[in-house]
Amino acid sequence: MSSTGSEPTRADSAATGERTNAAHRLGQRPASVPADYILTTTCPDVTGVVAGIAGFLAEHHATISEAQHYDDPNTGTSFMRTVFHDDGRGMPAMQELERRFAERVGAPFRMHWRLHAARHRCRVLLAVSHQGHCLNSILHRWSTGTLPIEVVAVVSNHPDMRRLAEWHGVPYHHLPISDGRKAEQEAQMMALFEQVDAELLVLARYMQILSAQACRFFDGRAINIHHSFLPGFKGAKAYHQAHARGVKLIGATAHYVTADLDEGPIIEQGVERIDHTQSADDLAVIGSELETVVLNRAITWHAERRVFRDGSKTVVLR
Repeated sequence: MSSTGSEPTRADSAATGERTNAAHRLGQRPASVPADYILTTTCPDVTGVVAGIAGFLAEHHATISEAQHYDDPNTGTSFMRTVFHDDGRGMPAMQELERRFAERVGAPFRMHWRLHAARHRCRVLLAVSHQGHCLNSILHRWSTGTLPIEVVAVVSNHPDMRRLAEWHGVPYHHLPISDGRKAEQEAQMMALFEQVDAELLVLARYMQILSAQACRFFDGRAINIHHSFLPGFKGAKAYHQAHARGVKLIGATAHYVTADLDEGPIIEQGVERIDHTQSADDLAVIGSELETVVLNRAITWHAERRVFRDGSKTVVLR
């Protein structure tokens, strides 16, 4: 194959991989700067939660660099995200810090909590069908180091996006649905998720409905993006339906995947005003741009441990 023109080569892919690695290295903290850790907590809202966390960290030689806290008055639940690092006096090792926190703060406040190394990049499996605008945006931002994730693979029920994925040096897995054997294809997808040690599945315009079994497997670990016309305009040509009805606003929604189709907890939404002069194709272009922005925000907030499930909704501590 000729290497002239716009056709990518293996050398191009290798160079892209080098750019990716360099961008990721640039995103890391210098060795002289203490590593950050992220503590996420959910518990009943009682007096002393914030003081308990802050006091524990100070006692164990940790400095808080960022903290967000929200009490849901409807459920009586406290949500908190705390970023901290060693204050220079020698913080205990993480395993010991976790043990002490569980005993002295976690148990007394009946907390659900997790401690994360901030330097760890969430490992993401991307799923796509025919439309590549969301996939292209995610891969570009990942390759330039502006999306705090590690893309480990792309999976699709069609071969269309192989060239784009492999240009970025990302393995592409074509898992077609043959003769209606969807359950087999989903089993392969779930096996791939575990094989590549993924932590999040992103449905980047993957146009297949996941089964109840798959939704249970990916519970809290799968994000979907779609237009914001539901339930008014359903089906493949929602923008054309909306154009025919003369809508004045269009948008996009990113949400966690549940067995209730397109009704999972919403993470982020975006809207754009339109008018009668714009065609259905214009709406589709605007909508696709919104979808990429909204999906990238949702991925970022999930990867940065900012999203908390709160029943049928989410709390996003930004």
